[in-house]
Amino acid sequence: MSAESLLKTPLHALHIELGARMTPFAGYEMPVNYPGGIIAEHRHCREGAVLFDVSHMGQVRLTGDDAGAALETLVPMDIVDLAEGRQRYALFTNAQGGILDDLMVTRRASADGGDLLLIVNAACKAADIQHLITGIGHRCTVQPLPDRALLALQGPQAAEALARLNPQTGELTFMTGRSFEIAGASCFVTRSGYTGEDGFEISVASEQAEGLARRLLNLPGVKPAGLGARDTLRLEAGLCLYGHDIDAQTTPVEAGLLWAIQKVRRPGGAREGRYPGASVIEGQLATGPTSKRVGLLGLEQVPVREGAKIFDGQGHQLGHVTSGTLGPTVGKPIAMAYLAANHAIVGHEVYAEVRLKRQPMRVAPMPFSPHRYHRG
Repeated sequence: MSAESLLKTPLHALHIELGARMTPFAGYEMPVNYPGGIIAEHRHCREGAVLFDVSHMGQVRLTGDDAGAALETLVPMDIVDLAEGRQRYALFTNAQGGILDDLMVTRRASADGGDLLLIVNAACKAADIQHLITGIGHRCTVQPLPDRALLALQGPQAAEALARLNPQTGELTFMTGRSFEIAGASCFVTRSGYTGEDGFEISVASEQAEGLARRLLNLPGVKPAGLGARDTLRLEAGLCLYGHDIDAQTTPVEAGLLWAIQKVRRPGGAREGRYPGASVIEGQLATGPTSKRVGLLGLEQVPVREGAKIFDGQGHQLGHVTSGTLGPTVGKPIAMAYLAANHAIVGHEVYAEVRLKRQPMRVAPMPFSPHRYHRG
């Protein structure tokens, strides 16, 4: 896409003012990093607090008494029993059990209309909205929210910083959300994020986004961060990036996302099945998948990138890397990969092909850097 045809978030002018290096991403012109660089932004998120602009993400509101049950026909998660003020990770699946997108679902309290707020990936949002309208539009109202921006304040000092603008935000715990007024703006805030650190995602009207972002960036210890640090942080946290680590050819079982499927939706549960690809996913639950997503830790200081092939010691190909970097916190090359199930064993040594050379790596548990969510 040409620079002129790229979409811009409400914070675009602020990014330019702050000296961001911009790049095309999911149809938007987005900041990769600011003058301090990706590693500095990554480390500041681990030690202080950073602000990401994630307004390119899609926000969708579902309303109607049947909205929860309707959404369950598209995802293998428990939505009906999701309590007010609680958030849940979910997956849209296709008829083959593949993942069409991953998303966050929050049941907002009655003061917010008793609705479900969905946050979907930027590259998938048009398809997701159509999927919702086609699949459940006859059972509930599907309302895209293109006039909302989304800011992510992340890091161990995020709670202290946000409390300066509204002390009540500190009452939230991991995967909960509610409405707050922050710096004069009406916001819906969840205590969640994509970095493995404590933090918040703040939905705000587009016209109020820049003013709020400036107030947040003026708080002690808060600095801007771009997509580069967001990617290294989420990879150290062992979190999947849609279109890379999960996609329409990957099932939740292969991706190691079984924790996201509650017992009530599994075989034998009160509301088992009745979502796209249920028979495939339930079959893999019973017999196990042929390949699995794993973490890999480099034994030498050579970064391994997406697409690298993975071999065993005899030269047989076992799989491929889906994400890889030199982890700034871990201090070693880290990667996610899909391996043949019989080799997806923690401690197992494999070899990644980098520029025609085989680099030793070891299957490692994820996350690579411990999660530090505030669970209360």
